[in-house]
Amino acid sequence: MFKDYNMNQLVLPLDVEIKLQEHDIAFSIHQLVESIPTEAFAPFLQQTGCPAYHPRMMLKLILCGYTQSAFSGRRIEDLTKDSLRMMWLAQGYQPSYRTINRFRVHPLTKELLRQCFVQFRCQLVKEDLIAQEAIFIDGTKIEATANKFTFVWKRSIEKYEASLVEKSNQLYEELLQQQIIPAIEQEVETQLSITELKQVAEKLEEVVADYTERIEQSEKAQERKQLRSERKTPKQQWKQVNEWITRKQKYERDFAIFGKRNSYAKTDPDATFMRMKDDYMQNGQLKAGYNLQIATEGQYTLAYGIYANPTDTKTLIPFLDEIERRYFQLPQHIVADAGYGSEPNYEDVRNNRKCEPVIPYTHYRKEQSKKYQQDPFRTSNWMYDEELDTYICPYQQKVTFRYESTQEDKEGFQRTFRIYECEDCTGCPFREKCTKAQEGKSRKIKVNENWEQQKAYVRTKLSEAKAGTLYRQRKVDVEPVFGCLKANLGFTRFSVRGQSKVENEIGFALMAVNLRKYRWKRKSSSSSSFHTSKNRNHLMRFRFFVWTRTIYVPASLYVVVRINHIATLRTEFWYCPIGLPATFITFNICRLCCATFFTKLTFILCAT
Repeated sequence: MFKDYNMNQLVLPLDVEIKLQEHDIAFSIHQLVESIPTEAFAPFLQQTGCPAYHPRMMLKLILCGYTQSAFSGRRIEDLTKDSLRMMWLAQGYQPSYRTINRFRVHPLTKELLRQCFVQFRCQLVKEDLIAQEAIFIDGTKIEATANKFTFVWKRSIEKYEASLVEKSNQLYEELLQQQIIPAIEQEVETQLSITELKQVAEKLEEVVADYTERIEQSEKAQERKQLRSERKTPKQQWKQVNEWITRKQKYERDFAIFGKRNSYAKTDPDATFMRMKDDYMQNGQLKAGYNLQIATEGQYTLAYGIYANPTDTKTLIPFLDEIERRYFQLPQHIVADAGYGSEPNYEDVRNNRKCEPVIPYTHYRKEQSKKYQQDPFRTSNWMYDEELDTYICPYQQKVTFRYESTQEDKEGFQRTFRIYECEDCTGCPFREKCTKAQEGKSRKIKVNENWEQQKAYVRTKLSEAKAGTLYRQRKVDVEPVFGCLKANLGFTRFSVRGQSKVENEIGFALMAVNLRKYRWKRKSSSSSSFHTSKNRNHLMRFRFFVWTRTIYVPASLYVVVRINHIATLRTEFWYCPIGLPATFITFNICRLCCATFFTKLTFILCAT
C-alpha cells in the first residue's frame, strides 16, 4: 500500500509560510529586522527612478542567505527561487545578484547592521539571556580576497626612496658644477621634492631643445655629429629625472596607503599582511588579511570592529571607543586575554572609562611558576630598600638609583623609567648569568613604577573569586563564536575588497551566527505566544486546504481558482488544466483577521 500520490490532483498553492517549521530561523530574522525603526530606512528612499526593493526585504534575504552559508550574491539569488524561507521573506520577489551585491556593500547598510546588533542585544536583555555585567573581547585574523604575491613592504619602499634621494642629490650637484642648470631654491636641504625635480627636468628639457635646434640649423655633418654627442648626456639625464618623478609620486602614494602599517596588498590596499593560524602551506608565509575584534556575552556577538594592524594590543582602546559610540554603554568588567595587557590599556580602562580590567599581562602565567619565583637573577625577586632606594643583586652589591628616563612610543604614549646601576660588577662570579653588559660596565635596570603598580593591581584582581570566574568564563564565551563562524558557518575568507565593504560582510556573518544560536535556544525552550498564534492560524488554513482537496472535479471541467489577499491588495491566479469546459470558482481569503471564509461561490460553465 502506498501513500496517495497523484500529479493530476488540484492542489492550492497557499502561503509558503504554512510549510515553515514552528521555530524556523526565518521567523527570527523577520522579527529582528522588523524591530528596526522605520527612520533607519529613510536614507534609502528615492523620489525619482524605478521603485527600489524595500531595504527590509534585502536585509532579510542577505541575513537568511548567510545563515545558510551562502556568501555569494548568485547563490542568494538562487535561494530566492528554490528555498521556502527565502520565498516567504522575499514575498515573491526575486532580486538579481547584482542588486544583492550592491546592497550588501552599500555604505548606508552599515547603519542598518548597527541597528540589527543594537536591537538584537535589547531582545537578549528582555529575555534575560545576558547579565550585562561583563563583556568578553577577543580577536582573530580572516584572510582577505587578495593575491598573496601582491605585497608591498614599507621597509623596501623606504630603502628605494633613500636610494632615489641619494642619486637625485648627486645628479643635482653635478649639474650645478657643470653649470648646465641654475640653482633652485630647496624647501628641504636633504632632498629634492617632486616640484623641484620637475623644475630640474624643465631646465634639462630646455638644454636638450637648444641642442636640437642647433643641430637642425647646422649644415656641417661633423658639427651635427658633435652636437648630437653633446646632447646625449643631458637627454639621458632628462629621461632619468622624469623616471625619478614617477617613482617618487608612487612612493608618496605608498606611504599614504601605509599609514601606521608596515605592508599592504596591491589588490586590496586596506588589507595588511599577517601571520594566519590556518597556514595551509606550512611555511609561515604571511597572507593579506584583517584583524577582527568582537565583544561577546552569552556566546552572542554584541559588537565588532575591523582593524588593519595584526596585534591585538593596540586595538583595545579604539574598539572600546567604537562600542561606546555606536553600540552600548560599557559594563563594569572588561575581560580579555593576555594579548591585551599593556600599560596604556590598563590606564585607559581604569582611569578614562572607570571600568575594571580583568586582563592578565603577558608574563602573568609565567610569574606564577615556582621556577620564576626562585630565579635569583630576576629583578622582581631582588631585595629592595625603600629608605635608600636601592636593590640588592645576587652578589650582594647595591644597585642604586641614577636618573629618570622618558620614552614615547609610536602612538604617543609616554613611559617614565627609573634607571638603577650596580656600584661595581668587577669580579662578580654571576656576571655571565646576570648581565650582558660589556666588560668594565656595570649592570643597569629600568623600573617603570606605574607599570609595576598596574601589574600588582591585576594580580590582586585576578586572585578574587568573581574576577577569576569571569576570566575562566572567557574561554567558553568568546572562543566558540569564532569556532561557529569559521567551522560551522564556513566563513574563512572575505569575498569583497576594501575595509568598509569588509565591515558590512563580517557584520552579516556575525549576525548570522547570532541568529543560528538564538534559534537553537528558542527551539529547545517552550514556544512563545507569537508562534502559538501563528500555529492556530496555520491550523485553520490547513483545514481549508484539506477541504478544498475533497471537492469533486469532473474530468470534463477546467478549474480556475482566484484568491484575493485583502491585506496586501494583490490578486493571484493558479490554473489546473483538466478538460475542455471550465468551472470558475472564487474564494476570498481575509488575512487581516487571520481567518478563512467564503464570500462568494459561483459555478459558470463555459464552452470552448
